[in-house]
Amino acid sequence: MKRSAVVAAALLTAAAAHAHDLITAESADRYLQQASKWQALATSSASAVGRAESQYRIGTLLDEIRELLNRDLAAHGKVQGLPSNYLLAELQRHGTPLVWSAQQRRYSANTPYFEQALALAPRGPHAADAGLRLLQGGFYDSFETDPLAADEPWPQLARQLALAEDLLARQLQGEAREEIEFIGAILHTRASLRAPDVATRRSHGRKARAMISAFKARHPDSLRSAVMPILGAVLDKNWPAP
Repeated sequence: MKRSAVVAAALLTAAAAHAHDLITAESADRYLQQASKWQALATSSASAVGRAESQYRIGTLLDEIRELLNRDLAAHGKVQGLPSNYLLAELQRHGTPLVWSAQQRRYSANTPYFEQALALAPRGPHAADAGLRLLQGGFYDSFETDPLAADEPWPQLARQLALAEDLLARQLQGEAREEIEFIGAILHTRASLRAPDVATRRSHGRKARAMISAFKARHPDSLRSAVMPILGAVLDKNWPAP
């Protein structure tokens, strides 16, 4: 029996034994086919826009897989089932591995794909969503429980702030806009504590206050509004309002 047939038979047997697994034999095969398709385009002589799309598609594909596996880890403490483990091994073998965080004990965002998508087509059809996913990945992977306790280097924080400002200028609406404004308020508060000089820290403190006020006004019913007074208290302690 050929290797592919052996693997398929093993996966189908495992799927029957673990019907509750989030990744099945069929979905693992589909993910691998998609990854192969987009990876081939990424290394082809296609246009910059086409290669940007391929990077974006690989990133979103890995995001989807990462979310499923992290749910598995949260529920069971380990990745369950042969299909999931087979998928991880094959992604690694084909050069599109998921990123594992030993410190946080979960899979991190594969942000380089979104960085590449933006570098290739900064105003392309998927640029706004690539930027949003890049912002979210960098932000949520930067801390475990306290978003103000992140210890990323200042240049990295500065790049995140610049990305947030760029996304705000794109005039995204709905949940995307709320997410950017929420992350932006926290990032500016971080910067008010960690920028390399007093003048820059003070400037970010003013921007953070403005974003906090705007967020509360625009999203009064959002659960995230509960975070704004906490940020304000941090600013009051470090940069009392004149």
